[in-house]
Amino acid sequence: MSTLNRLRGRPSHDSFPKLGSAAVSLLITVPIGLGTAILGTQILMNYGWGLFVALPFAMGFTAAHIYGARQPRSAGAQIGVACLSVLLLAIGLMALAFEGLICIAMAAPLALPLAALGGFCAHVVQKNRRLQNDAAFVAILLLFAPGIEWLEHAVATPSPVFEVRSSLDIEAPPEEVWNKVIAFTEIPAPKEWMFRAGVAYPIRAEMLGRGVGAERHCVFSTGAFVEPIQIWDAPRLLKFSVTSNPAPMQEWTPYPHVDPPHLHGFLVSEGGQFLLTPLPNGGTRLQGTTWYRHGLWPSTYWKLWSDEIIHRIHLRVLTHIRDEAEAKPASPPER
Repeated sequence: MSTLNRLRGRPSHDSFPKLGSAAVSLLITVPIGLGTAILGTQILMNYGWGLFVALPFAMGFTAAHIYGARQPRSAGAQIGVACLSVLLLAIGLMALAFEGLICIAMAAPLALPLAALGGFCAHVVQKNRRLQNDAAFVAILLLFAPGIEWLEHAVATPSPVFEVRSSLDIEAPPEEVWNKVIAFTEIPAPKEWMFRAGVAYPIRAEMLGRGVGAERHCVFSTGAFVEPIQIWDAPRLLKFSVTSNPAPMQEWTPYPHVDPPHLHGFLVSEGGQFLLTPLPNGGTRLQGTTWYRHGLWPSTYWKLWSDEIIHRIHLRVLTHIRDEAEAKPASPPER
């Protein structure tokens, strides 16, 4: 007999409406999953394997297992319930103001397939009676994901440094481009979907002083990067560190303000540079580089997002510098 049958004292062959089974499954898994997510993000301050891998798989497995505990269900139905449990978890995190829509949307391509895999594994287990052990499988959600979160917290691994390079050819000499690199005027409002959705984007750059030791402020929609100059090799190389990072995005949320921990210290720029290379035609190849860290795991998955975001930021700046450097001065009015 299954766990539910033993608790209710009913034989395992009793029919039970699909909707009722799904409701019981979700009423158990979603609150426990919500508590596990809050434990990892708000208490242990982890955004890693426990949250993004172990939790969706465990929720999917457990939801599907409970759903099929009283009578066999199809693989598609169990996978559907598994994915629904993770979707309801996401809604719960938004409703309780723990997360915003952008980060949940970024996590969905990772979490939903893992939930579906958990649901499929539960279906396979329930088809093979020799593998069935209700108490052990329900304990996966209670112990597996929180256990991974505690382990990550105990053996915190330093986040790696990543590098993003982007370049653009400009029909202007390096001397002209250099003047636009060290400080540039306000960039028009963005048209790219990710910036309109809330990802921070550059607006203008200001230079305080000249030479090594000067300070460049690159103003973003969420604040300013403070960039002390390390190398001032005009008109070839401008290299700087970063001593202050603004928030990487503004979350979409029904509340006036949501401030999840991952907005502070989980995506950090370490430094950057602009390299100007003369071209045979008299133009300039302008290359922008950013070195950054992020504390999100699995790092390979989140690097796809962060690399693309930083590349788009680079292109926004490089394109504006190109447009300014290539702009011809206005002709004087005729007399």
